Amino acid sequence: MNACVSDSLNEAPAIVGVYEHPTRYAPDKSIVQLHAECARGALEDAGLTLADVDGYFCSADAPGGIPALMVDYLNLKVKYVDGTESGGCSYISHVARAARAIADGKCSVALITLAGKPRSSGQSTGTETRKLPAILPASAWESPYAWTVAGIYGNFASRHMHEYGTTPEQLAWVKVSASHHAQHNSHAFLRKVYTVDDVVNSPLVADPLRRLDCCVITDGGGAIVVAKPEIARRLQRPLVRIRGTGETVRTHNGGRFDILHTGAAESGAEAFAQAGVQPGDIKYASIYDNFTIMVIMQLEDLGFCEKGKGGRFVEEGNLISGVGRLPWNTDGGGLCNNHPQNRGGITKVIEAVRQLRGEAHPAVQVKNCDIALASGPGLVFGVGHNHATIVMERVQ
Repeated sequence: MNACVSDSLNEAPAIVGVYEHPTRYAPDKSIVQLHAECARGALEDAGLTLADVDGYFCSADAPGGIPALMVDYLNLKVKYVDGTESGGCSYISHVARAARAIADGKCSVALITLAGKPRSSGQSTGTETRKLPAILPASAWESPYAWTVAGIYGNFASRHMHEYGTTPEQLAWVKVSASHHAQHNSHAFLRKVYTVDDVVNSPLVADPLRRLDCCVITDGGGAIVVAKPEIARRLQRPLVRIRGTGETVRTHNGGRFDILHTGAAESGAEAFAQAGVQPGDIKYASIYDNFTIMVIMQLEDLGFCEKGKGGRFVEEGNLISGVGRLPWNTDGGGLCNNHPQNRGGITKVIEAVRQLRGEAHPAVQVKNCDIALASGPGLVFGVGHNHATIVMERVQ
């Protein structure tokens, strides 16, 4: 979906409020309560209330799987709702869709929320066999193989190693980079600074992926508020404009697809073209990190390094703020900080906004950060794969 919002950056819809729930384990809270607490936090950050919201965006994590039930629970008076479901990147897409709805006059203040409790409900998301409902088109062909999410991404890592000589140690550098940032985040699930040896010696999950190559499982959630320009200017908050967006859907084409190319190649190119920037213009990047290999492949497909050179790029420390060329996931990302409801798209946008506002932790804040990217996949690459990218800019 092309969500061009305005020819003038100053007249584009802006992200005016963000909130990441501080909990990573919430057995005492309901999912609707988490949604509501995130909504309140983002609106307070913006200087708005529920009464100001006339557009609501949520995905399948909403109770009942539809946004109308959360609209009712929050007692919102809305003119526009969107329940687009595209997996973990849904909330990156929702920012673009909210901007489009505002530009089209469908609403003025859009609220986007996510919440879930996979940790307190005991989910083992990556290692449990995926039980597909019989109604799904591919269920009869896929279910007999008892596939796991980690197993699929292990295959991708093996292929990347075979084609390009990528090493387990290079994969480990993704986790190491995330941990260098997470140590400064008081809410991060894992705050230990890991070494390459820690990662490559952690228990094997899906050859060649180790436990520390995988993201954390956490409860919690987040919320984002997008507002029309007139309202955004009135709020006296740092303005983060949505400059370019891109979105794609990739099927596995009956098994005939290149497993080393993610949807980032399409969604990133579209977002860069719309924003009128190049990868080299990006000062900070939030890139979805469900597995270390997925970060490397997306870095390549987004154009931050050559195809096949992602392992070397991360091994050189390029993802570490204050050290590398592309500061990345400075909250610790899904690998160390938070992966609420097993859907990391919303936290990617939230940390990018913090960086653009100059509100990240001082130890990881990128100097003169005026343009940032959030990008990530949804659902399972190779089984059903969406991808979304947005480019955001701070307006003085």
